[in-house]
Amino acid sequence: MSSIMSRAELRSLPMLQQPNYPDEAALDSVIDAVEKLPPLVFAGECDGLRAKLAEVAEGRAFLLQGGDCAESFEAVTAQHIKDKLLVQLSMAVVMTYAAQVPVVKVGRIAGQYAKPRSKPTETRGETTLPSYRGDAINGFDFTEQARAHDPERLIRLYNASAATLNLVRAFVTGGFADLRGVHTWNRDFVGNPEVEAAYEELAAEIDRALTFMVACGVDDRALSTIDFYASHEALLLEYERAMTRVDSRSQQVYGCSGHMLWIGERTRQLDGAHVELLRRVRNPLGIKLGPTTTPRQAIELADRLDPDREPGRITFITRMGADRVREVLPRVIEGVEETGRKVAWVCDPMHGNTFEAANGYKTRSFNDVVEEVRGFFDVHDSLGTWPGGLHVELTGDDVTECVGGALKLEETDLADRYETVCDPRLNRNQSLELAFTVATRLRKGRRSRGNPVLDFRAKEL
Repeated sequence: MSSIMSRAELRSLPMLQQPNYPDEAALDSVIDAVEKLPPLVFAGECDGLRAKLAEVAEGRAFLLQGGDCAESFEAVTAQHIKDKLLVQLSMAVVMTYAAQVPVVKVGRIAGQYAKPRSKPTETRGETTLPSYRGDAINGFDFTEQARAHDPERLIRLYNASAATLNLVRAFVTGGFADLRGVHTWNRDFVGNPEVEAAYEELAAEIDRALTFMVACGVDDRALSTIDFYASHEALLLEYERAMTRVDSRSQQVYGCSGHMLWIGERTRQLDGAHVELLRRVRNPLGIKLGPTTTPRQAIELADRLDPDREPGRITFITRMGADRVREVLPRVIEGVEETGRKVAWVCDPMHGNTFEAANGYKTRSFNDVVEEVRGFFDVHDSLGTWPGGLHVELTGDDVTECVGGALKLEETDLADRYETVCDPRLNRNQSLELAFTVATRLRKGRRSRGNPVLDFRAKEL
């Protein structure tokens, strides 16, 4: 039986990228309150996702994980959440139809309110203040009051996550995700004729397939609802520990702030508090791996977090950069594969491709994003391993944060609608365009590998 880590245990370990709260008594008061709050997700849901990720690791499914770089409290509205869901639903249906395997849908949602930062402070002119670290820690406005680290924001984090999950559950089970509405998912936001035409052609094919399935007597309830899971970086250790619960059925400990939790590139030290805390929970776990990752580091992390090699437990989310992925990734995959361990390999083509534009905006080139995805698929094709998924920062809004794409956004366009509070995200058109790129590679892979989902023998009569 697992036990929940105590506050004293947690605070005795190295804790990187944490808020600097000036009043520990105030923090303890908030943590007392969080510990009494109901779980946001449940053990059975986490187990269900882990089973689906085991299918990803076996090459029988594909993971699409996406959402905001950093959520904001102000964006917890029905329209914002619906728009983000629409983008992922549209992307997922494109990929599902191409790969002909299930696409596991996981959002960077309902908990992604904090971000690690490379610098603890920000300077503008002669004023230096703490860096903005996400709404769960401090405010975005460049004032001393807003930038102060406030533990009361952890309660707002919980409430915002709860409200978001309530809306997501209502949308995905209430007919909003019905496959027969595939045309309407994209109608309001496709702005490029080429992408729109490709999507509408695909939607028409899906309509014909669905008509055939219903005519054959397929239960149409399977077409009207989906499973959609919530994930976030388990960065805020005090909050994550307070949100751990013992499952009454199994007596095992789960992190009940989200279905899937991941450890970032900056906080995956073997002797650190992040690894120790997540080692104790039963959730499926993601681990970000950057371009400096060695095979030994990846293996040691997997062994520490998953000593029993449980299917679906470990997802490696690689963020190598477009110029490094073909060089670094093969060695890491080969090293892990040689141990006999099966993990899900997922590409994050965003975080390794960030740069500062000439006008000062932090941005990413869509071409670089696509190139890393292609490199990811190239590596897996050469090794004969399964490219298991895509992890992408995106939004349902028509922002101008990443340059390039079919609409040919340039650096001078960034100022038009640069709305992110942290890292640049793909807009709706760029997200769907990327989905078609991935779909092309999945279709190619299906032809060469075969389709394990349809691996059956016709019965002789």
